[in-house]
Order: sequence, then structure tokens, then C-alpha cells
Amino acid sequence: MDYLFFSLAFMGLHTLAYMAAGMIAYNISSDLYQGKKRLLDFLIDPEEEGEGSFTLRKVIPAQIIRGLIMSVVLYPVLGFLSEISFLTQFLFFAGLMFIYTDLSSGDPFPSNIEGWVYMKKDYLSRETFWKIQTEMIIYSTLFGLLAAWLLV
Repeated sequence: MDYLFFSLAFMGLHTLAYMAAGMIAYNISSDLYQGKKRLLDFLIDPEEEGEGSFTLRKVIPAQIIRGLIMSVVLYPVLGFLSEISFLTQFLFFAGLMFIYTDLSSGDPFPSNIEGWVYMKKDYLSRETFWKIQTEMIIYSTLFGLLAAWLLV
């Protein structure tokens, strides 16, 4: 497989899945991210003045860079991926994204293992955990399906 094509497709699919999952999950989790009393008060509130173009200025370019970095790491296994079934590819990509980009991330956040070890209790609750996990499950599933169908 051509590495350039793989990386470009990976960046596009990652960004698409990330944005779609975010828009879907935002309906149930907006209270975490916006308002004066939001739980995740250490994050930018996209509704605040001056952040109206937040998505275009920061989120999309960041996801393109993340997609490129994640795609390059997979170059050594591209040959193997083309030899396995659609279901196995889906499970590989969905599991990879769910585990490595969220649940086992080394950066503490209320939705991952490191967060439950290092974060203050004010930021941790089952409700918060599951709201964020909903987004990650949607993202991982969507990315896994798209990647298995279009990437390899």
C-alpha cells in the first residue's frame, strides 16, 4: 500500500470520525464543556466570546496532525492488515483507537485510567466517565468501520 495514500486517507477518516462523534455526543455532554459551571473547567469553552471559530482554527488542524502521526506508526503493519478479514480489521482499528487514544492514554482525563489515578475527585464521576466514553465508543466504532472498509 502506498504510504502517502494511507496517511492521507487515515487523516481524513480520523478527522471525519472525530468530528461526527463529537457532534453526536455533544448533545448529551455539552454540560461538561460549556458554561461557567462546566465540570471540565480546565478546557476551552467553545461558546465563550472569541472562540466562535474554535473548530476551524484549532480542532480540525489538530486532528489532521494527530491523524498523520497515528498513521505513520502503523506503516510497519500495513502488509499484515491487508491479509486479515474485514471483521478483524474493524476490531483492530476500533480497539486501537479506543484503547490508545482514550482509555489507556498517558494523559490524565476523567475518562481514562490515568485520570482515575491522578485527577482530583471534583473532576471524576461515573456520569462524566460514561458521557466521555459514549463519544469515544462512537468515534472508535465509526473509525474502525471506515478504516476497515476504505483503508486497507
